[in-house]
Amino acid sequence: MERYALTRSCGLVLQLGDITRAEVDAIVNAANEWMLGGGGVDGAIHAAAGPELVEACRRVPEARKGVRCPTGEARITPGFRLPARYVIHTAGPVYDSVATSGPLLRACHLACLWMANEQRLATIAFPAISCGIYGYPLDEAAPIAIHACREGAGSLREVRFVLFTGDAFDAWRLAADAILSA
Repeated sequence: MERYALTRSCGLVLQLGDITRAEVDAIVNAANEWMLGGGGVDGAIHAAAGPELVEACRRVPEARKGVRCPTGEARITPGFRLPARYVIHTAGPVYDSVATSGPLLRACHLACLWMANEQRLATIAFPAISCGIYGYPLDEAAPIAIHACREGAGSLREVRFVLFTGDAFDAWRLAADAILSA
């Protein structure tokens, strides 16, 4: 586990592990636009939260046919059987290039942080959004995520990244060292 000062009042924690076990106010789900479960972290969160989560997601109004959470936006549901009280769902971009996908990845993080601040939460945990089947390179995603969190931390006390693989953890650690140690 690595700790950094993200802002004057907010810490950044990097942790190798399983986000479904994070004891925070909210965890972020790297969801798809329809929010009804999928693979990777999305599937793990749905499985750990129980069937109530998919029912809550079904109740989220569609922004357009079949889309409950457009790419770059966020929606919130209870956490049900998770240690976290809430799940903030965000649909990350499928990687094309840093020029086209980067602003959408940044928007995902900022939307989640805005929602957490709006709910007056103190702690939030993110996975490596879009870095699985959506193909976002870890070394490009990490600095975008950390910069967005520094910008949008607001009144949060802690922003945590719970990273599932050693490669992801290393990418986030290198980015945090470069951005926050300067």
